[in-house]
Order: sequence, then structure tokens, then C-alpha cells
Amino acid sequence: MKTLNVVAAIIKKDSKILATKRGYGEFINMWEFPGGKIEKSESKREAIVREIKEELDCIIRPTKFALDLEYQYPTFYLKMSCFEAEIIEGTPKLLEHNDAKWLSKNQLDDVNWIPADIEVVDYLKKTMDD
Repeated sequence: MKTLNVVAAIIKKDSKILATKRGYGEFINMWEFPGGKIEKSESKREAIVREIKEELDCIIRPTKFALDLEYQYPTFYLKMSCFEAEIIEGTPKLLEHNDAKWLSKNQLDDVNWIPADIEVVDYLKKTMDD
């Protein structure tokens, strides 16, 4: 079975987290933390900065490693490294997503998350300030 190695950004601003709604693929219209595949010869931090530039046309600074997770989907195995980050340049633009919203801790359950990202939501429920 195929294994995908990806990174995801937990982008924080004013005690809120950026969630993006997928605009393509198997999980279209489900919510996720933005990110994507790690390219060869690229560190995880380099990958997340590049992916956010490609997907949201802004520059982030990873501020803290958050968690690694693994999730078995029916057709592939996912390994995802998640970083807390902040935007240092630009405003998110929807280049690959069809919606985005800033969620407070008590709004995290208000959207339909992609299955693997639920573990990230659980992490945030434990670590975010109210």
C-alpha cells in the first residue's frame, strides 16, 4: 500500500486557527489543516513553508513542532507532521481550497474534518487557550 509523507500547518492568529475546505480530490468539501507532500531533499519545515506559499500565497514561519500522526485510509497510509505556525507575510488566498475560516477552540467541532485531521483537533483542544 502506498504511504504518503505530508506536513500540515496549524496557523494561529489571535487565539484562532486557520481551517481550509478542500476544493479537490477524494475529500472535497471537507475541512483540513493546509499542507501537502514533502518533496525529496526537502526538510519538513521547508515543505510546510513551500506548501502554504503554493496553496494560500502567503509566507509562514513554523514556530513549534506540534505532533506526528499516522492514519490508515482505505487506499493509502498517511504519515503527517504538524507544525504550529504564524503568517509573516501576506493574507491567505484560496488557490486550492474553496473556503477558509478562523476557528476558536470552541468552534473546532463546527466543521466536518478530514479523518486524519481529527487527531490534530484533539491536540488543539488540549493545548489551545480558551
